[in-house]
Amino acid sequence: MVETSARDPEFEALDALSTEELRERSFAKARRHMDIGFFWSVLRHLPDADEAEALDGAPNSVGPTIDEAVALWREFTGRSRGYGDSEPLLRAAFIDYLMKAPDDHRTDN
Repeated sequence: MVETSARDPEFEALDALSTEELRERSFAKARRHMDIGFFWSVLRHLPDADEAEALDGAPNSVGPTIDEAVALWREFTGRSRGYGDSEPLLRAAFIDYLMKAPDDHRTDN
């Protein structure tokens, strides 16, 4: 039977998670898919990201790696102690990314 509610139950389940849980799940998925573009796209929304020369040209520049992106994430979130005003945008990006491929992000694990 197809769900007929106005809200998507998959979205509802993801939206109920903490921002940190969404980040962990989306980062794990991006690592599995080696999706460096996802990391660079969310890094740009962090407080202090405008200070990072490493983001200039990424992901089109040669050499950015997932480990570098994760290290920058830790640096930015550690320095600012959170997501600040960017949290709603980041939550939306994490949820959108997790909903793109329903086969590998089950929320019922």
